[in-house]
Amino acid sequence: MPSVEKIIDKMKRQPNGIRLEEADKVLRAYGYEAVRQKGSHKQYLNKETGDLTTIKQESPLKKAYVVDILNRIGE
Repeated sequence: MPSVEKIIDKMKRQPNGIRLEEADKVLRAYGYEAVRQKGSHKQYLNKETGDLTTIKQESPLKKAYVVDILNRIGE
């Protein structure tokens, strides 16, 4: 699997082609951990900041989820 930096570059260039596994790797690298899964949604919590985000489990992810992840990690 590509490095986190390469995945972030791909997220910026092609936000419609990101797989759930790639988004999961980026979120974990930035301190988020999966805290809950119910149905088709997965919640990630950053314990340092208390930030909670929900992502629908689908591949590829919708652009809105990718843009939200980029905003949350400061990219």
